[in-house]
Amino acid sequence: MSLVASVHVAFADRVEQRLEQLVAARGGAVAEAGAQTLRSGGKRLRPLLVSMCATPEARERDELVRAGCAVELVHMATLVHDDVLDAAPLRRGHPTVWHTGGRPLASATGDALFSIAFGELTETGDIGAVSLLAAACLSLARGELLQRRQAGDPAVAEEQYLERCALKTGSLFSAAARLGARLSGLGDRDAAALGRFAEALGLAFQVADDVLDCDGDPDTTGKPLGTDLLDGTVSLPLLLAARRDEEVRAVIARGAVPADVLPTLARVVASGAVADARERALGFAARAAAELDGVSAAVDRDALRDAVRIASDRSS
Repeated sequence: MSLVASVHVAFADRVEQRLEQLVAARGGAVAEAGAQTLRSGGKRLRPLLVSMCATPEARERDELVRAGCAVELVHMATLVHDDVLDAAPLRRGHPTVWHTGGRPLASATGDALFSIAFGELTETGDIGAVSLLAAACLSLARGELLQRRQAGDPAVAEEQYLERCALKTGSLFSAAARLGARLSGLGDRDAAALGRFAEALGLAFQVADDVLDCDGDPDTTGKPLGTDLLDGTVSLPLLLAARRDEEVRAVIARGAVPADVLPTLARVVASGAVADARERALGFAARAAAELDGVSAAVDRDALRDAVRIASDRSS
């Protein structure tokens, strides 16, 4: 990924090492399950946003590494909890904690990761930073509840879908950017612009992810096609297709079974919904890029622009 310039690689390495230490420190089954989640990998885009939205001198500070760890630990916790709710056997091609250890262990692991995240961020001594991440976590919970409420409803409006995405994905992206800005001592105007940038980036990322679930390569994404369709999650391509194809609408409303996946996704693609969702992702990417024009601080604009491109034009 071209956005990971050498300075961000060094930052990411420090975050990774610290994450391993934090997860292993408590020992026991929860630590082993946390390490399992950590080993499943991921792009670590949220910690990278902390680095890219910081000034060069701030990237050397331990406080920024702690913030990067905190946002990634929160993200990991939400994934573990999502896997419990979805009864998901795989995450990024690896067995989930729910699958290998059961619901009680997975629930405890997610709770532990949340706790470790806030303990780590508290070490920065910045109560405002802790409040910022706490607000993002509240948004994550609200987004999850909204997703459950919308499940299986093909009549969900696009605006309602986007509200959910802003809460579930955009909020943590925005928090990561604002933490980088705050811990660098940037002014309120730049911090707010970077927060808006990251929220739009998160929306682009989420819509592109929804597209991959309908028209991606499972060998690249690490998960089978149609996961959203099977668990009732009404993604943007499914909602757009449901307006155009009565059969897609009926499958969503009654609840899909495995035999529905490939024929229904073929109809989703044929309806033009996947192409239109890709255009929506590009629109959010353009909104994110425009927000960078209002940032005067010495943040890594080249890397942030690369992040926009990658988030909206994903293959994995």
